[in-house]
Amino acid sequence: MIGVREAVGRQDILCLSDLAAGRQAVVVSVTGGRGATARLLALGLAPGRCVRVVKNDRFGPVILVTDSGSTRLAVGRGLALKIRLREEAD
Repeated sequence: MIGVREAVGRQDILCLSDLAAGRQAVVVSVTGGRGATARLLALGLAPGRCVRVVKNDRFGPVILVTDSGSTRLAVGRGLALKIRLREEAD
């Protein structure tokens, strides 16, 4: 199954791969094995970090910008499924 959306309490948690281009969200958690988690944390995708999706056309990597605006990342689909986010209200 590609893309996961789950309700946790009152918050709507989704995967990075589900977030549309132009939308912002806060990283809630990073799941997966030690290697994947360490790689994502090293890239700065830690819980509490705000990200904005630049490109997500369901093919190829998800391209995002971190809250500092100076870091642009391309995250493959497999890793994007391991990043749980809470979308920010407009």
